[in-house]
Amino acid sequence: MASPWGSSRDMIVSTTPTVEGRPAKEYLGVVTGEVIVGANLFRDIFASITDLVGGRSGKYEEVLARARKEAIEEMTEEARRLGGNAVIGVDIDYEVLGQNGSMLMVSVSGTAVRLSD
Repeated sequence: MASPWGSSRDMIVSTTPTVEGRPAKEYLGVVTGEVIVGANLFRDIFASITDLVGGRSGKYEEVLARARKEAIEEMTEEARRLGGNAVIGVDIDYEVLGQNGSMLMVSVSGTAVRLSD
């Protein structure tokens, strides 16, 4: 079963508390991943919002997608180190940090598990 998040290799990542047809054999603990987009990049994004089309900014969405992917990769690597083959109950949060909202943090968390075959 492929991960809905892309290149997490053989790791299943799910926002649901279970994976249908594959009960958890072992719960290995909470795993997390965090990525902070720095002030310069975040400011550059806002400066380039002139490319808005239909109220959306392609550059901004690209940065968010990349940060989310990196945070998920960090989380799945931690799960892999614990011996897991899946992360369930995944939560993704976005937080604006710093004075004047100059940074953005993407954090993900979930429970690393070893699923039955």
